Amino acid sequence: MKRLYIILLSGIISIASIAAQSKEQAKKKGPEITQQSSAWRIATPLGERIEAPVDTLHYDYAQRSIPSAQSMAYATTGNLGTEGYDLIYFDRPDASDFFFRDALRAWLPSIETQRFYNTRIPMTLASYNFGGGKETTQDRLRADFSGNINARAQIGAMVDYLYSKGSFNYQAAKHLSWGLSGSYIGDRFEFQGFIQHYNSVNKENGGITDERYITNPAEIQGGSTSVDYKTIPTLLSDAHNRLVGTQLLLNSRYKVGFYKEVADGDSVKQEYVPVSSFIWTLDYKNGRHMFRNENAADAREFWENTYLNEKETIDRTYYYSIKNTLGVSLLEGFHKYAQAGLAVFLTHEYRHYTLPEDNVDREQPLPETLTPLPMTTVPTTQGENYAWVGAQLTRRQGRILNYDATGRIGILGEAIGEVEVNGNIYTHIPFCGDTLNVTAYGSFTNVSVPYLLQHYISNHFAWDNDFGMTRKVRFGGSINLPSTATTVSAGVENAQNLVYFNDKALPTQCGSSVQVFSASLRQDFRFGILNWHNKITYQTSTDEAVIPLPKLAVYSNMFIDFKVARVLDVQLGVDCDYYTKYKSVAYQPATMAFYNQREADCGNHPFVNAYINFKLSKTRFYVMFSHLNQGLFGGDNWFAMPGYPLNPRRFQLGLSIDFAD
Repeated sequence: MKRLYIILLSGIISIASIAAQSKEQAKKKGPEITQQSSAWRIATPLGERIEAPVDTLHYDYAQRSIPSAQSMAYATTGNLGTEGYDLIYFDRPDASDFFFRDALRAWLPSIETQRFYNTRIPMTLASYNFGGGKETTQDRLRADFSGNINARAQIGAMVDYLYSKGSFNYQAAKHLSWGLSGSYIGDRFEFQGFIQHYNSVNKENGGITDERYITNPAEIQGGSTSVDYKTIPTLLSDAHNRLVGTQLLLNSRYKVGFYKEVADGDSVKQEYVPVSSFIWTLDYKNGRHMFRNENAADAREFWENTYLNEKETIDRTYYYSIKNTLGVSLLEGFHKYAQAGLAVFLTHEYRHYTLPEDNVDREQPLPETLTPLPMTTVPTTQGENYAWVGAQLTRRQGRILNYDATGRIGILGEAIGEVEVNGNIYTHIPFCGDTLNVTAYGSFTNVSVPYLLQHYISNHFAWDNDFGMTRKVRFGGSINLPSTATTVSAGVENAQNLVYFNDKALPTQCGSSVQVFSASLRQDFRFGILNWHNKITYQTSTDEAVIPLPKLAVYSNMFIDFKVARVLDVQLGVDCDYYTKYKSVAYQPATMAFYNQREADCGNHPFVNAYINFKLSKTRFYVMFSHLNQGLFGGDNWFAMPGYPLNPRRFQLGLSIDFAD
């Protein structure tokens, strides 16, 4: 019944969009507008617009409904919408100021996922994906709306609802995200802004009690090989994480310039040429994390320490940040000698944290069930001030060579001593009748460790650290040859004072340097309607105890692509993720942190999916059989992390209606 309501809601959204478009087109005079929709995202710190694709293609549409498909090597607790960790090192972001959010990054809105559209007429992208049975249901409904007020201004909205019970007990996830956005791109004034909000609830089962339920069910079930995954006992039964947060970003730019006359057919018109601009960006973020466990018996078995409450755990941590950036830029291209853009900026940020209170009277003898705190005191509230000055040099309009470089230096508060510099070079080289697209990048960072990795208190974990700054040097590049669909990339990083979670799930700092090398090959083949897309990544770390990595990760996708009756696009294929065995990271539910352990191996299991994607006009739909090989080939050790199996075989469907011109 719930799915019927969701399908009906999708239909209502679609009908509303059709009506809006029809009404808008009825107002138009002259020829019908045929311009395609375009999209962009904004980059920090100055709000530069970066072109982004509009999500209307049917290729690989089904794969986004698989938790482990977030990366070609991904550690996950198993269910759609639950915590995950990218095992491809160069694709993994650094820890954020509110590290609880990092584990759910794949499912939450952010500045990286925010899109602004220029649609001319109203557009709605609505999708509904589902799978599983009554006890393992998996549903996700998402809708994006954008409409232009006029040629310069647009407004947008987004809603994303995800609900998945999971294939195993106490694994359910429920997320609701929404957002509003708007932009105005004028001759003198520009504005881009959005507000995003998310509310996520994840049940935590701590993993299954015995991995033999997956690897050797006959041994633990008295000879029976049939497994009801929902009956497998788990380490936790009454625990959950709730994560709530909001981001408000407002970016405005006032451009100063002059008018010049340009030819417009047989006439002459005035065109505004901006020379410099004044920029202001406000970025406000807040977050609230709560971990709750009401089963004291589970807690005594699962956690080594209990600091605050022996009967139940209710850990609440709050965070907010207010960041203002003021900038002045000299724009590229206003004169033939202005071959690059140059900007300087000043950023101030205030961060505030509120931690759980320690209400235990520690001057009296502690109950046997409570553990003494490992430090004297951690402030319940703490505020931090940061200020940086920086500069940015960009060249985007060159025919052969383009580049960008951004740097900033900390000058106030916790930012004193920080240095961040990064740059990219892009060029095109003629080669055997084709063009080599060459990219090179480099970065140097010397930054302070986020507050919550330094100081934290909760019922089962507490630490008070004095970590030094983390220094990283990274450089690499890629070469792309379009005629052969070949891309080769490589990179290397040297990290000093790296902070990671050790085998006790506590943050610790590595006192030595660790190097990571990575090389990737992407090669696509096409023979008529037969396609074979491949990506291979090799990576290695000089200290696997600090940065454990699977050496080799492979993604392969073989499909046929054809049309039926010249109107129905079809992609029919099989794809596979695989990475080699390694000493896997593990997951700690109380802090939503992934930590290093040196006992259990994970990996060496292919995850195979059979799928068919369709596109008819502006409607996409798919049918997928995920983890097709489970129990057939690839072995029985299909764990993403110790205690956390991947999703078993599952039948999934999805529908997307795209109203975009």
